[in-house]
Amino acid sequence: MSNNLLEQITQSIIEGESELVVELTRQAIDSGMEPIEVIDNALIPGMDIVGEKFSSGEYFLPNLIISAEGMKGAMDLLEPLLRERQQTSRSPGKVVIGTVQGDIHEIGKSLVGTMLSANGFSVYDLGIDVPVEEFVAKIKETGADLLGLSALLTTTMEVQREVIDALKREGLKDSVKVMVGGAPVTRSWADEIGADGYAEDAIGAVSVAMQLVKKPA
Repeated sequence: MSNNLLEQITQSIIEGESELVVELTRQAIDSGMEPIEVIDNALIPGMDIVGEKFSSGEYFLPNLIISAEGMKGAMDLLEPLLRERQQTSRSPGKVVIGTVQGDIHEIGKSLVGTMLSANGFSVYDLGIDVPVEEFVAKIKETGADLLGLSALLTTTMEVQREVIDALKREGLKDSVKVMVGGAPVTRSWADEIGADGYAEDAIGAVSVAMQLVKKPA
């Protein structure tokens, strides 16, 4: 029964049935299943397949958003139980994310945050139009491993450089990896401003984030 329920949750994630994902997750909890089992054996495998379908062009952005929302709804049910039972899902690290000052584009940034959360990261989303000093303060407060800076306008790309320069001035650059993204952002721009990673989309961002937080063997 438990395996069947886990398979149903995985399939619901893949098919973008976000309300059913939440309902089946609730059933799994009621049946006594461990939260960590639902995450590792149903939710994450489902999102992995969605990611593969998106990368191959079979799925599009709306599919990705709907599946990620289903995952998020399920995690909202599971995370309090994880804390209560002192279980830990595989958390690769802490991420601060936001759209830089002067830019109010949200969808791409929010999707990256949701996808990182779905893959176990603790995500602190500062929202849009975030001042340089707010990014720096949040890194200090959380001791985050990663910082994600989104810029969707050519006029606000320069703020990504300003944030990185501010981290250097504060002596924080060596302790936090910086990822940049957004429609006009390129790999060469990321290299130019001293960012550690760059991704074209939310799936790529998860992959880059995993690489950046990977501990040396």
